[in-house]
Amino acid sequence: MGTATEGTATAPGLGLTWSLRGRGPEDVPVLGDPGPPDGHPTGPATGRGVRVCVVDSGVERDHPLVGDLAASWVVVKDGESGAITVEPTTTGDTCGHGTACAGIIRRTAPECEIHSVRVLGERFSGTGDVLMAGLRWAVEQRFDVVNLSLSTTRTRFAQELHALADSAYFARTVIVASAHNTPVESFPWRFASVISVGSHQEDDPELHLYNPRPPVEFFGPGQNVSVPWLGGRTIRTTGNSFATPYVAGLCARILSAHPRMTAFQLKNALYLSAANVRHEPNPSRPRPATAPGDTGDDHDGSEN
Repeated sequence: MGTATEGTATAPGLGLTWSLRGRGPEDVPVLGDPGPPDGHPTGPATGRGVRVCVVDSGVERDHPLVGDLAASWVVVKDGESGAITVEPTTTGDTCGHGTACAGIIRRTAPECEIHSVRVLGERFSGTGDVLMAGLRWAVEQRFDVVNLSLSTTRTRFAQELHALADSAYFARTVIVASAHNTPVESFPWRFASVISVGSHQEDDPELHLYNPRPPVEFFGPGQNVSVPWLGGRTIRTTGNSFATPYVAGLCARILSAHPRMTAFQLKNALYLSAANVRHEPNPSRPRPATAPGDTGDDHDGSEN
């Protein structure tokens, strides 16, 4: 078994903390937030002060149901060199999908700050490397919430997406990711470090549910919902894509009242406030005894 020496607590070359050998609590101070005890933010919570990034097809500027857009960027891939850059843009939305997501976020958290990163082209066209670049850029900008109503089925991006999702999780950038509309394997919504969302068919547009079974964690309103679309219009549409920004908006509302909450605290708040979660006293029961051979620490049988 590999061991750290002289208090070393990081994996070589990775900067990952594996233990606190040689260090104590004073070496890892964290300024925390107790968070809402029942999942609902204390006091008025409208998303004020929270930066939300919509990684999608762009957002139509001046749409009456979206309102002010803080800034817009586009991921550009050079046709010859293959180089990918993220640049400011005024091109708006290419197909309506991003505008719909932004409008749902605005409706849910009316005072949040919305940013846009365009990774899709016309007719919802896009590639995994462009999606990867746009999401990575959003995480590097340390947005509070990233709405990703997209996924990729390309397994070659899975490992990199997983590492990026973990980085965002610890950096307190919450990725709210849409589950695929069909039962296929896609990413990054399958990772536990993101908040994954599917849609329910209840009539209540302000209702979300916790899913006690894998693979998706939460369900939001996404069936026959009214959303903003191109040309200042609205349409009715269905899909997990449109449940996801509702949950992203809820996260923005909670963070506006509790700005130091971590990603796992946000998940807990969503869990506690879900309509199907019952808050009843648990019957007292003895804790299961440790099975023979079990220990409280991982050990592979070798000696230090």
